[in-house]
Amino acid sequence: MKFITRLWGSSLGKKYLMALSGIALWFFVIGHLLGNLQVFLGPDKINTYAAFLKSQPGLLWGARLGLLAMVALHVSSAISLTNLNRNARPQPYGHPRAPFGSSYASRTMMMSGLIVAAFIIYHLLHYTVQTPAVNLTGVDFSEYQEAVGTTTRHDVYRMIIIGFRHPLVSLFYIVAVGLLSLHLSHGLSSMFQSLGITRWSKTGRDCLARTAGLITFVGYASIPVAVLLGLGKEVVK
Repeated sequence: MKFITRLWGSSLGKKYLMALSGIALWFFVIGHLLGNLQVFLGPDKINTYAAFLKSQPGLLWGARLGLLAMVALHVSSAISLTNLNRNARPQPYGHPRAPFGSSYASRTMMMSGLIVAAFIIYHLLHYTVQTPAVNLTGVDFSEYQEAVGTTTRHDVYRMIIIGFRHPLVSLFYIVAVGLLSLHLSHGLSSMFQSLGITRWSKTGRDCLARTAGLITFVGYASIPVAVLLGLGKEVVK
Protein backbone atom coordinates (compact mmCIF):
# COMPACT_ATOMS: atom_id res chain seq x y z
CA MET A 1 0.00 0.00 0.00
CA LYS A 2 2.87 2.37 0.83
CA PHE A 3 4.43 1.54 -2.52
CA ILE A 4 1.22 2.46 -4.36
CA THR A 5 0.87 5.66 -2.33
CA ARG A 6 4.47 6.60 -3.07
CA LEU A 7 3.97 5.78 -6.75
CA TRP A 8 0.84 7.96 -6.92
CA GLY A 9 2.66 10.78 -5.15
CA SER A 10 5.07 11.41 -8.05
CA SER A 11 4.37 12.54 -11.58
CA LEU A 12 6.52 9.70 -12.93
CA GLY A 13 4.55 7.20 -10.87
CA LYS A 14 1.29 8.56 -12.26
CA LYS A 15 2.67 8.10 -15.79
CA TYR A 16 3.48 4.47 -14.98
CA LEU A 17 0.01 3.88 -13.56
CA MET A 18 -1.64 5.50 -16.56
CA ALA A 19 0.49 3.43 -18.94
CA LEU A 20 -0.15 0.13 -17.14
CA SER A 21 -3.89 0.76 -16.85
CA GLY A 22 -3.85 1.74 -20.52
CA ILE A 23 -2.30 -1.61 -21.43
CA ALA A 24 -5.00 -3.45 -19.48
CA LEU A 25 -7.74 -1.43 -21.21
CA TRP A 26 -6.16 -2.02 -24.63
CA PHE A 27 -6.21 -5.80 -24.05
CA PHE A 28 -9.89 -5.51 -23.13
CA VAL A 29 -10.60 -3.50 -26.29
CA ILE A 30 -8.97 -6.20 -28.45
CA GLY A 31 -10.68 -9.07 -26.61
CA HIS A 32 -14.06 -7.35 -26.82
CA LEU A 33 -13.56 -6.71 -30.53
CA LEU A 34 -12.73 -10.37 -31.22
CA GLY A 35 -15.87 -11.38 -29.38
CA ASN A 36 -18.06 -8.87 -31.22
CA LEU A 37 -16.71 -9.84 -34.64
CA GLN A 38 -18.30 -13.26 -34.17
CA VAL A 39 -21.53 -11.59 -35.29
CA PHE A 40 -20.25 -12.15 -38.85
CA LEU A 41 -20.14 -15.91 -38.18
CA GLY A 42 -23.88 -16.08 -37.60
CA PRO A 43 -26.29 -16.21 -34.66
CA ASP A 44 -25.16 -19.51 -33.18
CA LYS A 45 -21.50 -18.47 -32.79
CA ILE A 46 -22.03 -15.19 -30.97
CA ASN A 47 -24.98 -16.48 -28.94
CA THR A 48 -22.90 -19.46 -27.78
CA TYR A 49 -20.05 -17.09 -26.88
CA ALA A 50 -22.42 -14.85 -24.90
CA ALA A 51 -23.98 -17.86 -23.15
CA PHE A 52 -20.52 -19.05 -22.09
CA LEU A 53 -19.75 -15.65 -20.54
CA LYS A 54 -23.10 -15.68 -18.74
CA SER A 55 -22.33 -19.16 -17.36
CA GLN A 56 -19.16 -17.82 -15.70
CA PRO A 57 -20.46 -15.07 -13.36
CA GLY A 58 -17.27 -14.98 -11.30
CA LEU A 59 -15.11 -14.47 -14.39
CA LEU A 60 -17.58 -12.02 -15.93
CA TRP A 61 -18.01 -9.81 -12.87
CA GLY A 62 -14.31 -10.02 -12.07
CA ALA A 63 -13.58 -8.69 -15.55
CA ARG A 64 -16.21 -5.96 -15.23
CA LEU A 65 -14.97 -4.76 -11.84
CA GLY A 66 -11.37 -4.94 -13.04
CA LEU A 67 -12.31 -2.92 -16.11
CA LEU A 68 -14.03 -0.25 -14.00
CA ALA A 69 -11.00 -0.09 -11.71
CA MET A 70 -8.64 0.34 -14.68
CA VAL A 71 -10.88 3.05 -16.19
CA ALA A 72 -10.98 4.91 -12.85
CA LEU A 73 -7.20 4.64 -12.45
CA HIS A 74 -6.54 5.70 -16.04
CA VAL A 75 -8.88 8.71 -15.93
CA SER A 76 -7.76 9.88 -12.49
CA SER A 77 -4.09 9.61 -13.50
CA ALA A 78 -4.75 11.59 -16.67
CA ILE A 79 -6.65 14.34 -14.81
CA SER A 80 -3.97 14.57 -12.12
CA LEU A 81 -1.15 14.82 -14.67
CA THR A 82 -3.07 17.44 -16.64
CA ASN A 83 -3.52 19.53 -13.48
CA LEU A 84 0.17 19.17 -12.64
CA ASN A 85 1.12 20.39 -16.11
CA ARG A 86 -1.23 23.36 -15.86
CA ASN A 87 0.01 24.31 -12.39
CA ALA A 88 3.58 24.18 -13.64
CA ARG A 89 2.69 27.03 -16.03
CA PRO A 90 -0.33 28.93 -14.66
CA GLN A 91 0.06 31.72 -17.22
CA PRO A 92 -0.90 30.73 -20.80
CA TYR A 93 1.34 31.49 -23.75
CA GLY A 94 0.90 34.96 -25.26
CA HIS A 95 0.22 33.46 -28.68
CA PRO A 96 -1.49 30.11 -28.14
CA ARG A 97 -0.81 27.59 -30.85
CA ALA A 98 -0.27 23.89 -31.20
CA PRO A 99 3.04 22.80 -29.63
CA PHE A 100 5.72 21.93 -32.15
CA GLY A 101 5.64 18.25 -33.08
CA SER A 102 2.31 17.56 -31.41
CA SER A 103 -0.55 15.80 -33.17
CA TYR A 104 -4.29 16.40 -32.99
CA ALA A 105 -4.63 13.10 -31.12
CA SER A 106 -2.14 14.17 -28.45
CA ARG A 107 -3.84 17.57 -27.97
CA THR A 108 -7.30 16.03 -27.54
CA MET A 109 -6.45 13.07 -25.31
CA MET A 110 -8.47 14.35 -22.36
CA MET A 111 -11.51 15.20 -24.49
CA SER A 112 -11.52 11.92 -26.43
CA GLY A 113 -10.94 9.93 -23.24
CA LEU A 114 -13.89 11.49 -21.43
CA ILE A 115 -16.21 11.04 -24.43
CA VAL A 116 -15.17 7.39 -24.76
CA ALA A 117 -15.82 6.91 -21.01
CA ALA A 118 -19.32 8.39 -21.47
CA PHE A 119 -19.92 6.05 -24.41
CA ILE A 120 -18.85 3.00 -22.39
CA ILE A 121 -21.43 3.91 -19.74
CA TYR A 122 -24.11 4.34 -22.43
CA HIS A 123 -23.13 1.08 -24.14
CA LEU A 124 -23.36 -0.85 -20.87
CA LEU A 125 -26.73 0.70 -20.04
CA HIS A 126 -27.98 -0.10 -23.55
CA TYR A 127 -26.92 -3.73 -24.02
CA THR A 128 -25.85 -5.08 -20.61
CA VAL A 129 -28.13 -3.39 -18.07
CA GLN A 130 -30.80 -2.85 -20.77
CA THR A 131 -32.04 0.45 -19.33
CA PRO A 132 -35.20 1.53 -21.23
CA ALA A 133 -34.33 5.25 -20.93
CA VAL A 134 -31.30 4.92 -23.24
CA ASN A 135 -32.82 2.40 -25.65
CA LEU A 136 -33.67 4.44 -28.74
CA THR A 137 -35.09 1.39 -30.54
CA GLY A 138 -38.04 1.07 -28.17
CA VAL A 139 -37.54 -2.71 -28.13
CA ASP A 140 -37.41 -4.66 -24.86
CA PHE A 141 -34.20 -6.68 -25.22
CA SER A 142 -35.00 -8.73 -22.11
CA GLU A 143 -37.56 -10.64 -24.21
CA TYR A 144 -34.95 -11.68 -26.77
CA GLN A 145 -34.47 -15.35 -25.88
CA GLU A 146 -33.98 -18.43 -28.00
CA ALA A 147 -34.55 -22.08 -27.15
CA VAL A 148 -31.57 -24.46 -27.22
CA GLY A 149 -32.70 -27.95 -26.36
CA THR A 150 -34.34 -27.79 -22.96
CA THR A 151 -32.79 -24.44 -22.03
CA THR A 152 -32.97 -20.84 -23.24
CA ARG A 153 -30.28 -18.26 -23.83
CA HIS A 154 -30.12 -14.59 -24.79
CA ASP A 155 -30.44 -13.94 -28.51
CA VAL A 156 -27.50 -11.53 -28.56
CA TYR A 157 -27.28 -11.67 -32.34
CA ARG A 158 -30.79 -10.26 -32.69
CA MET A 159 -30.10 -7.64 -30.02
CA ILE A 160 -27.08 -6.38 -31.97
CA ILE A 161 -28.97 -6.30 -35.26
CA ILE A 162 -31.99 -4.48 -33.83
CA GLY A 163 -29.81 -2.07 -31.87
CA PHE A 164 -27.60 -1.03 -34.77
CA ARG A 165 -30.47 -0.75 -37.24
CA HIS A 166 -31.25 2.56 -35.54
CA PRO A 167 -29.11 5.15 -37.41
CA LEU A 168 -28.49 7.34 -34.34
CA VAL A 169 -27.24 4.38 -32.29
CA SER A 170 -24.89 3.34 -35.09
CA LEU A 171 -23.70 6.91 -35.64
CA PHE A 172 -22.96 7.40 -31.94
CA TYR A 173 -21.12 4.06 -31.87
CA ILE A 174 -19.01 4.87 -34.95
CA VAL A 175 -18.09 8.33 -33.64
CA ALA A 176 -17.18 6.87 -30.23
CA VAL A 177 -14.96 4.12 -31.66
CA GLY A 178 -13.39 6.75 -33.91
CA LEU A 179 -12.46 8.79 -30.83
CA LEU A 180 -11.31 5.62 -29.08
CA SER A 181 -9.03 4.83 -32.04
CA LEU A 182 -7.74 8.42 -32.05
CA HIS A 183 -7.03 8.07 -28.34
CA LEU A 184 -5.19 4.79 -28.95
CA SER A 185 -3.16 6.23 -31.83
CA HIS A 186 -1.39 8.52 -29.37
CA GLY A 187 -1.85 6.62 -26.13
CA LEU A 188 -0.02 3.49 -27.26
CA SER A 189 2.96 5.50 -28.46
CA SER A 190 3.08 7.42 -25.16
CA MET A 191 2.74 4.14 -23.26
CA PHE A 192 5.90 2.78 -24.92
CA GLN A 193 7.76 5.93 -23.96
CA SER A 194 6.49 6.00 -20.35
CA LEU A 195 7.52 2.38 -19.78
CA GLY A 196 10.93 2.91 -21.36
CA ILE A 197 10.25 0.65 -24.34
CA THR A 198 12.58 2.30 -26.82
CA ARG A 199 13.37 -0.62 -29.11
CA TRP A 200 11.74 1.29 -31.95
CA SER A 201 12.28 4.89 -32.99
CA LYS A 202 9.59 7.47 -32.20
CA THR A 203 8.49 7.28 -35.84
CA GLY A 204 8.20 3.51 -35.57
CA ARG A 205 6.24 3.71 -32.31
CA ASP A 206 3.89 6.32 -33.76
CA CYS A 207 3.34 4.22 -36.89
CA LEU A 208 2.58 1.10 -34.82
CA ALA A 209 0.16 3.02 -32.60
CA ARG A 210 -1.67 4.59 -35.56
CA THR A 211 -1.94 1.21 -37.28
CA ALA A 212 -3.41 -0.32 -34.11
CA GLY A 213 -5.87 2.58 -33.86
CA LEU A 214 -6.93 2.19 -37.49
CA ILE A 215 -7.42 -1.57 -37.17
CA THR A 216 -9.48 -1.03 -34.01
CA PHE A 217 -11.69 1.52 -35.75
CA VAL A 218 -12.25 -0.61 -38.86
CA GLY A 219 -13.03 -3.68 -36.73
CA TYR A 220 -15.58 -2.02 -34.46
CA ALA A 221 -17.14 0.24 -37.10
CA SER A 222 -17.60 -2.67 -39.52
CA ILE A 223 -20.40 -4.09 -37.36
CA PRO A 224 -22.88 -1.17 -37.37
CA VAL A 225 -22.00 -0.40 -41.00
CA ALA A 226 -22.72 -4.02 -42.00
CA VAL A 227 -26.03 -3.96 -40.09
CA LEU A 228 -27.10 -0.71 -41.79
CA LEU A 229 -26.21 -2.32 -45.14
CA GLY A 230 -28.43 -5.33 -44.45
CA LEU A 231 -26.59 -7.79 -42.21
CA GLY A 232 -29.09 -9.86 -40.23
CA LYS A 233 -32.15 -8.32 -41.86
CA GLU A 234 -33.80 -11.75 -41.77
CA VAL A 235 -34.23 -11.49 -37.97
CA VAL A 236 -36.15 -8.22 -38.17
CA LYS A 237 -39.89 -8.69 -38.21
